[in-house]
Amino acid sequence: MGSISKIHEMLRTKQISCTELTKSYLKEIENANGALNAYVCVTADEALRTAAAVDKKLADGEEIGLLEGVPMALKDNMSTKGIDTTCCSKILTGYKPIYDATVWELLKAQNAVMLGKTNMDEFAMGSSCETSYFGGAANPFNVNHVAGGSSGGAASAVGGNIAAYSLGSDTGGSIRQPASFCGVVGLKPTYGAVSRYGLIAYASSLDQIGPITKSVEDASIVFDAIAKQDKRDSTSLGAVGGETFSKLGNDIKGMKIGIAREYLDGVRDDVKEAILGAAKVYESLGAEIVYFDLPVLKFALPVYYIIACAEASSNLGRYDGIRYGYKTAHYTGTHDMICRTRSEGFGEEVKRRILLGTYVLSAGYYDAYYKKATDLRGTIIKAFDDAFEHCDVILAPTVPMTAFEKGHAVSDPIETYLTDICTVPVNIAGLPGVSLPCGFNQKGMPIGMQLIGKSFGEATILNAAYRYQQAAPENFQDTEWGVKL
Repeated sequence: MGSISKIHEMLRTKQISCTELTKSYLKEIENANGALNAYVCVTADEALRTAAAVDKKLADGEEIGLLEGVPMALKDNMSTKGIDTTCCSKILTGYKPIYDATVWELLKAQNAVMLGKTNMDEFAMGSSCETSYFGGAANPFNVNHVAGGSSGGAASAVGGNIAAYSLGSDTGGSIRQPASFCGVVGLKPTYGAVSRYGLIAYASSLDQIGPITKSVEDASIVFDAIAKQDKRDSTSLGAVGGETFSKLGNDIKGMKIGIAREYLDGVRDDVKEAILGAAKVYESLGAEIVYFDLPVLKFALPVYYIIACAEASSNLGRYDGIRYGYKTAHYTGTHDMICRTRSEGFGEEVKRRILLGTYVLSAGYYDAYYKKATDLRGTIIKAFDDAFEHCDVILAPTVPMTAFEKGHAVSDPIETYLTDICTVPVNIAGLPGVSLPCGFNQKGMPIGMQLIGKSFGEATILNAAYRYQQAAPENFQDTEWGVKL
C-alpha cells in the first residue's frame, strides 16, 4: 500500500483527523527544511483551511476521494493564485499569479492539502537545484549531496517525508533525475497527457508536468487525477491510454523489455550493475530481455540543448521589469532598464542558456544549428518508433551516476550537463518515462532506473514498474526524515 492509500485509510477510519495530519507535516517541515531546503514557500494557512474542510466532510459522514486531505507540494514554477510563484529566480521575486495552473485547479477541486511550493533550479535550468536563487535542496539520504534538478525540492520533500507527494516538471529529465538521486518514483508523462496551462515555460515543446511519489501506486493515482484534457492548452489530450491505477498488478509474463546498448555506454559500473540486476528480476517475472542498438542516442544531448535553449530565449523574453517581477532600481531609459533588470534578475545559468538560444536562432546560424536539430529530432522520434516494434518497454539507467556532492556542478559543469544524457531522449520524442529505485551504491546513495514506453503508454510502464517494486521492495528504502505513517 502506498502513502496515499495509507493516508486515505487513516482519514476514512478516523484514526487521525486531517488537521492533525496536516499539522504533523507542517511541524516536520519546520524541523527538517533548514537542512533539506526543499520548500521555498510554506502555505500553512492554505493547508489548514483545506484540512478543516475535509474534516467537516468526514464529520458529516461523507465519503472522501483518494487524494482528498493528502498533504502535497507543488514545484515553484506552477501558478498558484495569490501565492508566490517565483521559479526560484530573483526576477520573479514577489510575483503572485492571478490564476491557478490547471494541475493545481484539478487537485484543489479534490481537496488536496498544499503544504507549499518547492525549490528548483532557476527557471528549471539545471541538474542539481543549485542554480536556485534560494540555494539548492539537499538529498535526504545525505545532505552533503544534491537532490538533483530541476525538481530537486519536490524530490527532497517526498524523499524526506515532508510531503506525501509532489508535482514536478520535466523538460529534459527534471522529474526523473532528482527522483533517481533521492530514491523515489518520478513519472514524466507523454507530452500532451497533462495540461501545461499555468506552468511557467522553459521549453514549450519539451515541458511536461508529472508526479514525484514514494511508490509506483502513488504515481499512478496522481497521474490519473491530473491527466485531463484542457481546452486552455492546445497540446493537451489527457490520458489517451485510459486509467492506469486499475491496471497495476497485471501479469508481465511474455513482455519484451528492450535494453539499448548505447544507454549503457559511459554509465558508472555500480549503475550498470543495478540495471542489469533489474533485468534479471524482470526475467524471473517471465519477461523477455531484448538487446538492440539505438545509435541516434549520441545526437540526443546536442539536439536537446539547441532546441531547449532556443525556446527558452523566446519564452524568457517576457521578463523585462515592466509588467511584473523584479525591476532594477537605477536606469537611464527603457532600454537600459530592461538590460539592467535582466542582468541583475537572471542567474548565470539562465543567462548562459538564453544567450545560447539566441545565438542558434540568429541569422546565419539558424540553418546550421536549430534547423538541423529539429531535423534530427524527427530522426530520434522515428528511431524510438522502430525500437518499439521489437519491444514493449525500454529499460535504461535514469542517470549515469548517483547524486554528486554539493558544489560539484560548479567545479565540473560539463559532467553535470552529461547527467541528462539518459533522460533527454524521452523529452525529444515526447514519450512517457518513469524512474524508480533499483539499488544503492557503496555509500548508500540510491540508484535509479527508468522504463520508457510508447506514446500514451503510461499504464504499461507503470504496471511494469509496479511489478518490479513488488519483486524488489528492498530498493524502496525510507529515510530518517519527516512524518512516519
